[in-house]
Amino acid sequence: MDRVRLALNGLVKGEGYSRFTLQPSADGERHAEVDLCDDVTDGATETEAPDSPSFRPARLHNGRRLVAGLLLAVLLTFLLGYMASYVIHGKRSVKAVCEPKIGNQMDGTTKTMTASPTSAAASAAAAPPPDVQPSWKDLTQLLAEKLTSEAFGKTLGDFARPSHAAGSEEDSLLGNKVFDAFKELDMKPWTDVHYVQLQMPDGNRPNSIQFGSSTFTPPGYLAYSATGKVQGRLVYGNYGRVEDLAYVQNSKVELNGSVLLLRAGKISFAEQVDNAATKGASAVLIYPDSQDFIYNTNTALYGHVHLGSGDPYTPGFPSFNHTQFPPTKSSGLPRIPAQTVTAETARTLLQTIGGPESKPDGFKGGLRSVSYSLGGSKNVTVEVNNVLVNKGIHNVFGVIKGFSDPDRYVVLGAQRDAWGKGYAKATVGTSVLVELAKVFHEMVENGGFRPKRSLVFASWSAGEYGSIGATEWLEGYMSSIDRSVFTYINLDGVVLGRGSFSASASPLLYSLIGSTMKEVQSPFGSGTLYEAMGEKDWTARVMRPMTMDDPSYPFLAFSGIPSVSFHFTTTDTESYTYYGTGLDNVDHLNYQTNQKTKELVATAAEFAGLMAMRLVHDHLLSLDVSRYQGVLTRNVKAVYNSVITRSQTTGQKDVDPAWLSRALGSFGRAASSINNAIINTDLSDPEACRLLNNRIMKVEHCLLSPYVSPVVTPFRHLLFGRGAHTLASIAATTDMKELHTQLALATWIVQGCADAMATNIWDIDNLI
Repeated sequence: MDRVRLALNGLVKGEGYSRFTLQPSADGERHAEVDLCDDVTDGATETEAPDSPSFRPARLHNGRRLVAGLLLAVLLTFLLGYMASYVIHGKRSVKAVCEPKIGNQMDGTTKTMTASPTSAAASAAAAPPPDVQPSWKDLTQLLAEKLTSEAFGKTLGDFARPSHAAGSEEDSLLGNKVFDAFKELDMKPWTDVHYVQLQMPDGNRPNSIQFGSSTFTPPGYLAYSATGKVQGRLVYGNYGRVEDLAYVQNSKVELNGSVLLLRAGKISFAEQVDNAATKGASAVLIYPDSQDFIYNTNTALYGHVHLGSGDPYTPGFPSFNHTQFPPTKSSGLPRIPAQTVTAETARTLLQTIGGPESKPDGFKGGLRSVSYSLGGSKNVTVEVNNVLVNKGIHNVFGVIKGFSDPDRYVVLGAQRDAWGKGYAKATVGTSVLVELAKVFHEMVENGGFRPKRSLVFASWSAGEYGSIGATEWLEGYMSSIDRSVFTYINLDGVVLGRGSFSASASPLLYSLIGSTMKEVQSPFGSGTLYEAMGEKDWTARVMRPMTMDDPSYPFLAFSGIPSVSFHFTTTDTESYTYYGTGLDNVDHLNYQTNQKTKELVATAAEFAGLMAMRLVHDHLLSLDVSRYQGVLTRNVKAVYNSVITRSQTTGQKDVDPAWLSRALGSFGRAASSINNAIINTDLSDPEACRLLNNRIMKVEHCLLSPYVSPVVTPFRHLLFGRGAHTLASIAATTDMKELHTQLALATWIVQGCADAMATNIWDIDNLI
């Protein structure tokens, strides 16, 4: 009889699932908008739902009271009988009147709902009761079964294009294709439009290089280079790393005013140009050496040299059409011209560069008939005539709303633009994005999957210019998403080869990556991916530092959102050399994967899907705060040792690194308190877990420095950002006055993060 009573209560008070779970408003009511089917609404009038706080039954006329009472008794008897049959025989099929139409609620607007008692009952009956939810094992098996190589064979073909240029007609067509796919899945897709400045070659004035009697017009280019015509002595600087340029200077070759010839690799184009400008170089030429890139010596290279992300002409704020643009530029724009050249052009330059010989190891590449001399004796002229073009770009989104916490999102994203065909760069990621959306939608509709939190699927544009689409979205909606998006999963470049696996992520996600590796079968050996990568030392073998050109970087370092990128690669060290060229096509990726591209893409999709599913499935977020302790301790120790050394050297004793060490202790105690609370909490209690989740979600965001401007220093993260505020920069600071200031600010960032983790003012442990 108790089950009958519970079932009857479910008819009256139950809340069924729609793609957009009803949101509570300020007054505690839940609102949505429902259009009843024509055959139901004909001749009917709108009434408030009987379980609404404002519902009041109309007074019956005295002459009708008896009849109404009898009818109510008959109806109650019928319902009790029906529910008894339901409980005994397990028959749950009650046809809904019609599906609610609910508009896009991502913009924060409030919708109103008017529903009949019949529709409420039907909706409640349609949702399966909690005791029949699939187990985690069933869900993982279902996910793996649906992500097949056959399905990806079709999707990869659908999104493969000869051109993926950002802001082009082809880019818009691909965006529409993603939008239509989300629309077919009833994911209520929407777009986010930005008008950005993209730098492109001038068709009337090509870029050129003049060396002696030879003139070259290179086919590739580097977006956001400084423009103009400069002359300087040609110098070979290997990869352009700090240590490379220091070696050149120690070899008595002058860098000030020189034109540096660098080979691509090891660090990003933007870092190469920035390092060169720091040394006083007047221009930079970058080429692919045959030792690092095994392809035709006339292959053109493309990329960008903005030491940042997003539109560099709207730094720190979004490039919406209505934005009042201030006359400002990103501090990461280069001050000197930069241009790519082919390997054949570089060979011609190096054959007659002159100057002292370079060291035998490390500086010498693989170009034939070249000694790799350091140069410094002959002039070269570089002319860059790139122009800025205003382009409209479209980000495309779809959402599967969560059942209990729809206001918390995990975002899965992939860029769809690329230089040339961009098969590994854009086609694979976009295909994984769309297939995961299809599979999760199918699992919700027919597989019993009930995500507690929302899954947002994002297709970005202008990623090749420095994650412009994603960064502009972050800048545009920072106040809305920085405390709601708890994880970003990047799908770009997930398959680059076959034989190894690597990942870059926030420490909060390390444990999730490890547990997911245990559930995915290795695509290049027996057993799980965890076993294939070495169970005891998997972190050392798999995890890599997140670089600035990683699409996840702006989410982590700019927005304070735990983020992850992962890649299947050929070896632990070998990269996919076709990025940034016209050779990134299906044939070359198939060669890198030994003709197993579709199978590897399916495995990569399963890996991403399992991480996302775990993050929205459990009551407690799968973010491990304790993983930050070791990372933070190593950085604080480096600062401590550096400050002590400099204090002893200068004799100044007013800078005390113990402040920072005590703040680290507060962080450790706060992390331990969260872990102890998890141990002592009933993890099946949604409200208790939500309180814990609130504390966990503050960690990453609170490590962003509040003392620097996002316009001047966008990557504000204390550990993974760039600027004088970071712990790495503080450890390298020689100016004692600057050191004193930055050390104090860093101390309060760490202490503030610890205080936020404590959550209650009476639990704050401030021992500084």
